[in-house]
Amino acid sequence: MSLLNSYKNAISSYDEVIDQNGQVKPYWKNLFDTLEAVGFDGLEQRNQEIISKLKENGVTYNVYNSENGNNRAWKLDLIPFLIHENEWKNIEKGIKQRAHLLDLILKDIYGPQELIKNAIIPAELVFDNSGFLLPCFDIKQKMQNQIIIFACDLARGPDGKMWLLDNRVQSPSGSGYALENRTVMAKVFPELNKNIYRKRLSPYFNHLQQTVATLGNISNENPNVVILTPGPGNETYFEHVYLSSYLGYTLVQGSDLLVRDGFVWLKSIEKLERVDVIIKRIDDEWSDPLELKKNSLLGVPGLLQVMRLGNVAVINPPGASVVENYGLLAFMGAACKFLLDEPLILNSVATWWCGQEKELKFVLDNLPKLIIKKANRKQGFKTKYCRLLSTSELDELRKIISENPKDFVAQEEVSLSTTPSFIDGKLEPRLASLRAFMVSDGNDYKVMQGGLTRSSSVKDKFVISNQLGGISKDTWIVSDRPNEYFERVVVRKSQQNQQSNSLTSRNAENLFWVGRLFERTLSLNYFLKIVLNRLNENVNDKGLKQQTYLVVLLKSITHLTQTYPGFADEDDESIFENPENELFKLINDPKKVGSVAYDIQSFLNTANQISEKWNADTRRILNLIEESLLSLKDAHSIHQLNFRLDKLYTRFFGFYGNVFETFPRDNGFYLLEAGKNIERILALVSVLRSAFSFKNDEEVESVLMEAVLENHHLLAQYRHIYKSQYSLVAVLGMVFLEKNLPYTLTYLLNNLGECLSKLPKNNDSNRHTDDEKLVLEASTLVNLIDAEELVKVDEDSQYRSKLDKTLEQVFDLISNVTGSLSNLYFNHSVLQHSFFDSIEKIDSDEI
Repeated sequence: MSLLNSYKNAISSYDEVIDQNGQVKPYWKNLFDTLEAVGFDGLEQRNQEIISKLKENGVTYNVYNSENGNNRAWKLDLIPFLIHENEWKNIEKGIKQRAHLLDLILKDIYGPQELIKNAIIPAELVFDNSGFLLPCFDIKQKMQNQIIIFACDLARGPDGKMWLLDNRVQSPSGSGYALENRTVMAKVFPELNKNIYRKRLSPYFNHLQQTVATLGNISNENPNVVILTPGPGNETYFEHVYLSSYLGYTLVQGSDLLVRDGFVWLKSIEKLERVDVIIKRIDDEWSDPLELKKNSLLGVPGLLQVMRLGNVAVINPPGASVVENYGLLAFMGAACKFLLDEPLILNSVATWWCGQEKELKFVLDNLPKLIIKKANRKQGFKTKYCRLLSTSELDELRKIISENPKDFVAQEEVSLSTTPSFIDGKLEPRLASLRAFMVSDGNDYKVMQGGLTRSSSVKDKFVISNQLGGISKDTWIVSDRPNEYFERVVVRKSQQNQQSNSLTSRNAENLFWVGRLFERTLSLNYFLKIVLNRLNENVNDKGLKQQTYLVVLLKSITHLTQTYPGFADEDDESIFENPENELFKLINDPKKVGSVAYDIQSFLNTANQISEKWNADTRRILNLIEESLLSLKDAHSIHQLNFRLDKLYTRFFGFYGNVFETFPRDNGFYLLEAGKNIERILALVSVLRSAFSFKNDEEVESVLMEAVLENHHLLAQYRHIYKSQYSLVAVLGMVFLEKNLPYTLTYLLNNLGECLSKLPKNNDSNRHTDDEKLVLEASTLVNLIDAEELVKVDEDSQYRSKLDKTLEQVFDLISNVTGSLSNLYFNHSVLQHSFFDSIEKIDSDEI
């Protein structure tokens, strides 16, 4: 039996594949022909490729309160959702009308309130709604349309037409996921395009850029645009990062912005940069802790006042969520007639607000047939499908509704259409909903020629929410002929006014710590591999000399990781008889501060904070590093750990190589390099002190010198010059003073100093900053060493005081560089006068 006939036999209700005459729609027939040619085995292979590609690209959706962690892999069905352009034109008219209507309602609610005065909309649905924000009453942005981005959820109703289920106005999400779905499908399953012409998604984003460009200040031809995100914990954070990269806008958190002198400013490490447009991805009430939610750490204090002054545009403006109230759906028809003098083009699901006596009676009498929701979607009420409730549960629900009827709405439970989905290796009909997107051009709305379709993960149940495991689909608007679209490219009017790639102080600090944590993990990984190899060599040779050098190396690990007492415990000599237990903890215990697993997790968390800085290849490598972390936790033997440390080392070097080759040479790069160099110097100095501060027997020191040279990646060079003779004077001379080898102290200090010199300074550019002075002092100390003096030993204690004190001074000086950099660049609350010359008034109390 063919795929199409098999699927038709599985259909139990109205389905997208079948028209109202019971015939297969031609464009669906073309798609099934392609699926038939690929076959089930081919479809399963494509499905696995889609899963792999999404994982590689780091596409996730954060699930709140999940037992398996917040990040859930994004799910994409390989069967797209198809709508013909002839039908889509009518849908477009309907959703454009709804966008205009909600925009008029929003302006009326925060303006003359004619809808309330004329009893078109009950006052309770506005004033008792948490989405109504009184401080927003007098705010009007310069565009005719206040709702700039609008989204709505659609599904095909029992009459065969698309019905509008819900409105999304506050900060509509999903457009970035829709674009990623299209990109992945085009790469993995290009055969589906055969004999089918689909519309493109990119014009929507081009329209968005054009609209944003018109919202900036008249005096600024190139508006500074930011996307305001709650941060990595938000459910759609991937999309925030994705759109920031795709559109070229700076991704910021509330702490990156401040209000001063009637404007919003971005705190970069060089200066304050005026912000013209904010694309808001936080909930309205969190936007301004000064006038709205007082305990908000996500918003910008004083934002509403800047909006009143007309000095910043916000998409969409705070207060817009009032029109998302479910109860308003019951009054859309009357509002449309009152404001537009025309009927609704798109039907909505029949809705009854229980705050009216007649409607309340109807709801209570017909409860088993209805769906119950809270009118205010933010009150966290789980939707009740009453046909699934027992008699006692229905009685309890009636009681709850009767006590506070104004809080509830009821909706008719209608039979919606299904669409083909590839589930567990076969095609099944699943209920689905399409989210459509549109952006205002000032007076009208431009609709995305596609959207984000979500199908149910459960058969015969309308469970499409991504929080509940819904599966996304690529959405195609298909036509009978090729589509031509001439894109209008947004070009900056003046190259002189072009904003540089802003680096916020928060991102600056994260990049610096990415460098440090990358190098910390890499250094520890490499040194552990050296020690593990020596440990394996010692299995068959229990000689005293080898045991002594192993003790020194194992103690060096504890000093390097600061995981005391560890191998440095003077009261527990037995730890050296079976060092594997402590080594296991140092490698794969994520709760042990200083372990490899802990450092990897810290590195990944920090890298995730600045996901928008990484290109696609870098993000793929980060995903591989995360896989390595999981494999380390699962290792059960030293042999497994050694093998997996090798793979981890390669992936970390892959990360750095990709960053080094692709990252722009800006302040962010130099801070990342500075962090890497600081950590490398500290790690190398720690191992040197542990190995040579006290003299050991000649044979032991010979093995230690070999290990240290290997740790500095100098072993091959040393052997080439000195052959097989190990001299501590020669080793220290090379480790300290060689200028052309990347793991010597002189080279690293010179490189660190050069990175710091590239960072922004105050007006007197001839003066060294405090961090540069520290590095210069350390560099001078290293360059003035006399290796012969360093190796001198106190005969009684065998202590090399000169060597140890010199290394201690270098360690302390370089450790203090971090504090100096923090004071200069990473302070998110106190502004440095020297960096913000464009601001006349400086008053830290305003920050």
